[in-house]
Amino acid sequence: MKSDALLDSAKKHLYGNYKPSPFVVERGKGCELFDVDGKRCLDLAAGVAVSSVGHAHPVLVKAIAEQAAKVIHASNYYFNEPNIRLAEELCKRTGFDRAFFCNSGAEANEALLKAARHHFYARGDKRQRVIAFHNAFHGRTMGALSMTGTPKYREGFGEMGPVTHVAYGDLDEVKRAMGADVAAVIVEPVQGEGGVFVAPKGFLAGLRALCNENGALLLIDEVQTGVGRLGRFLGHDGMGVKADAIALAKGLAGGVPIGAMLTTEALAGALPPGTHGSTFGGNPLACSASLAVLKILDDEKLVSGAKEKGEALGKMLDALVSEFPQVCEGARGDGLLRGLVLQKGFVARDVLPRILQLGVMLTAAGERVLRFSPPLVVSVAELEEGASVLRKVLGELQAKTQAGAAATV
Repeated sequence: MKSDALLDSAKKHLYGNYKPSPFVVERGKGCELFDVDGKRCLDLAAGVAVSSVGHAHPVLVKAIAEQAAKVIHASNYYFNEPNIRLAEELCKRTGFDRAFFCNSGAEANEALLKAARHHFYARGDKRQRVIAFHNAFHGRTMGALSMTGTPKYREGFGEMGPVTHVAYGDLDEVKRAMGADVAAVIVEPVQGEGGVFVAPKGFLAGLRALCNENGALLLIDEVQTGVGRLGRFLGHDGMGVKADAIALAKGLAGGVPIGAMLTTEALAGALPPGTHGSTFGGNPLACSASLAVLKILDDEKLVSGAKEKGEALGKMLDALVSEFPQVCEGARGDGLLRGLVLQKGFVARDVLPRILQLGVMLTAAGERVLRFSPPLVVSVAELEEGASVLRKVLGELQAKTQAGAAATV
């Protein structure tokens, strides 16, 4: 079937909660995706920071095929070797002591929330409230949604909480929100979905100090920032901060669904048998894929590469801001998670179709931010190709803006 027939079928049969672009993906290689009609697009979105080692990486393909030929699923009534090896590897890389596996970032954040509340429950402490941040995004399941700091995502789903949302980066506001009922603070090192906001210097360390002072847990959502995307394995690495637990997902298995909660030994008993679980969590296929991704990160030095290529991308975006001031307000981000902020009056989702038409995939973050989250295998030349396409689109927008301004004079 070609695009027209498939898109017609999609309109009739798929649930309408998404608004996908009319690009029917068939295959990919590296940072390229091709549709069923053979059109090529440069993928600088990586499925929203998921395809960390690109598409059809031979090492990942081989690992998935070999595991699929052995066993895909057996359930958590039994152990499986890839699951144990992945837990050991992640603990070794991060300094955490325990790993719980699930299927997504939302589920990993649900596990964080349940672990925090049940930890205090088991101690006879009635703490339940969580402090989260405006513009935060932690997922769309009800618990994760309660911590998500964008009201439009929560609208229509009833009472949630207890969660208090405060300004990202404002330690004084966190301090005022603290109380004896607070179980945890949850934070992203960079707010990806909310608009690519980078945590101010010292903010995470300040949160750790406030949690220590008030007996609360510090939870860090590394779903989008972890697994090397910021040029370090965890986004909060090097900040002098030790969380009580973190969430990982997205790039962890290069596109195979997986999520993980990593905790310190102090939280090892927070969710004893019967309190939480996941039918598919820790399955051999996903864990084998994740082990392959970690090997690729090491063999190809992709974590340090994300830092270097991210700096190059940052300079490209800064140049576009200087070149098109009537359209661009600024650029921000870290590593290979970057955002080009459009001026007020522009909507990122309205600009994306033209960018796709010219052969580049990006995503929106917040209302006015064009987000770059490419595969970590991306080359500088491919980033330059993306910047070149964006230059053309921004030039068209600036010309229209100037023409509109002239017409009103």
